[in-house]
Amino acid sequence: MGMKKENNMLTEKEKMRLEKFEKISDDMQMKEFKRQDLTIDLKKANVLSLVLFIFLFVAGKALYYLVNQKLVFSDINPLSFLIIFIVLIVVHEMIHGACWVAFTHGSFKNVEFGILKPTFTPYCTCLVPLKKGQYIVGAMMPGLLLGVIPFIISIIVANPSMLIIAETMIAAAAGDMMILLKIIGYKSSASEVMYMDHPTEAGGVIFEK
Repeated sequence: MGMKKENNMLTEKEKMRLEKFEKISDDMQMKEFKRQDLTIDLKKANVLSLVLFIFLFVAGKALYYLVNQKLVFSDINPLSFLIIFIVLIVVHEMIHGACWVAFTHGSFKNVEFGILKPTFTPYCTCLVPLKKGQYIVGAMMPGLLLGVIPFIISIIVANPSMLIIAETMIAAAAGDMMILLKIIGYKSSASEVMYMDHPTEAGGVIFEK
């Protein structure tokens, strides 16, 4: 959700989310679950996003040329690109939410949308624990649907405008990628493991027993 904050720096929405999370955490620990935080540094995520975009811009153009035998730069104008980017960022968060709503029996009470004030960045967070596969699907789906799949299609159909937008949306999912790598890289011998978003920081929390 953001950089680590002291309680007196939290917004009212964040305080309410933290209070709900602490109740869930207490309940899970009463059931003998142990808690492990897997949060990420948003500054590193932003750097990764920039590096990833530069890499994709170069690699995408090279792959586009190899497949289509021509190198064509996008003719999309900056204003149109900005509008499309803003709309897709919102859609990105809606896809997170739609996946997690589907996994929580269709209840929108279990997800929360908002905007991080310092960066005006939209976000979606799941307010209840999920199984590993459910959490991973919800985290990876926006980058897949808005980035990876359009990236492949843009090269096949030779659409440079779609290519640059797809590259941008893959880069925009850098934070999601970092969270997924942390989850996948975390090895647990527990028989039961549940995953949920951290209420005030970027990343997740694992409950295991």
